[in-house]
Amino acid sequence: MLHSQESAETLALQALAWLAGQEELLPVFLGATGASEADVRAGASDPAFLAALLDFLMMDDAWVVQFCDSAGVPYDRIMQARYALPGGADTHWT
Repeated sequence: MLHSQESAETLALQALAWLAGQEELLPVFLGATGASEADVRAGASDPAFLAALLDFLMMDDAWVVQFCDSAGVPYDRIMQARYALPGGADTHWT
């Protein structure tokens, strides 16, 4: 299923909500991005920030599995959503 930008943003917002509830992972995200909690709140409306959030989540298969299992979505949905957000078409994994 290909995502529209709107549905991709919705999935990324679900991932953000999930991440906010992960006491051990949220500080890793903040440290890796240099974002503050205020930046995260502001970034929730920024498609580029949401794209970066999905990029971060895809850094570890275990994070993908945990989020997707909790959200009830297929594991490849994050990658599909990422392609629909800014810079997604420019991403090359090889």
